[in-house]
Amino acid sequence: MKIELKEFTIKDIVNGYENSDEEGVVAFGGRLDIRPKYQREFVYKEAQRNAVIDTIRKGFPLNVMYWVKNDDNYEVLDGQQRTISFCEYVVGNFSVDEMYFHNLTKDKQEQILDYKLFIYICDGTDSEKLEWFKTINIAGEKLSNQELRNAVYTGPWLSSAKQKFSKTGCVAYKIGEKYMSGSPIRQEYLETAISWINNGKIEEYMSIHQQDDNADELWQYFRAVIEWVELKFPKYRKEMKGIAWGELYNKYKDKSLDAKKLEAELEKLMMDDEVTNKKGVYPYVLSHDERHLNLRAFSDSQKRKTYEKQKGICPMCKEHFEIEQMEADHITPWSQGGKTNDENCQMLCKECNRRKSDK
Repeated sequence: MKIELKEFTIKDIVNGYENSDEEGVVAFGGRLDIRPKYQREFVYKEAQRNAVIDTIRKGFPLNVMYWVKNDDNYEVLDGQQRTISFCEYVVGNFSVDEMYFHNLTKDKQEQILDYKLFIYICDGTDSEKLEWFKTINIAGEKLSNQELRNAVYTGPWLSSAKQKFSKTGCVAYKIGEKYMSGSPIRQEYLETAISWINNGKIEEYMSIHQQDDNADELWQYFRAVIEWVELKFPKYRKEMKGIAWGELYNKYKDKSLDAKKLEAELEKLMMDDEVTNKKGVYPYVLSHDERHLNLRAFSDSQKRKTYEKQKGICPMCKEHFEIEQMEADHITPWSQGGKTNDENCQMLCKECNRRKSDK
């Protein structure tokens, strides 16, 4: 991998500056992608933005910035907010201390335009870039993991994917907002969809499809996931937001599932005080793995009361143990209607409890 430290002036970078909001921000004669389409919006507050200009006017150094080279063009990896700040100031979109750039004397304007910026430019393989990006992503407004991947796997596929998954009010948001956590603009919808379709191997999928003309496969998959959820679980509950629906779809989409029976079981589970993780009832009705439910556990006082009642004797092996060597167990399991109360509690030694759990 090749990493070069280069020197540019603000005048160099402001040349060709164009801020099209969600359509992207470019500069440096159109060769610098400051913010690619549908990526993170400008997040600096006024005080932070003004501090950048104040630093430049005083001639103090800004922290070094990082660009990635893509053919003959560049993309800002770190320094997006600082770059937008000084570009917006020079083109006259805000003032500092009630002074716009055009209000400054010629010598002060030139001092700003001639201000030198030190920028590391990275050029290498995808894996080399990603590793380097992760290493330097330690200060300022940090990039998310997906934003780092986007800097590596740029191409027609990513542009298409961002249109569907990364824009405020994008189509993925419109159909999936009730079921998805995170924000499209921070690339969380895109990251989740890729993880679902390729079993968590996000970089692999982006590498394979980088030069594809479009992201139709990913969009069709995502739409199929949402349609499946709405078909099998037509009654919406707030607990449905943020569930790994793609993983459930991948595993159960070909199984014959009766939506009415699923809803009847869900309703019962939602009213069961023993179930402490209500979000987990959805994967549970598909898998019937009780680990999804976080069933209510016996309290320390219940354990102590039962231990004293048993006089420290394990009812299965009849041996005596200290309380730390024992575990609370439901005499009648939850699946058979057992409750987490004093009458249904017994203290078993760890070995006996394991044997019982394995049956």
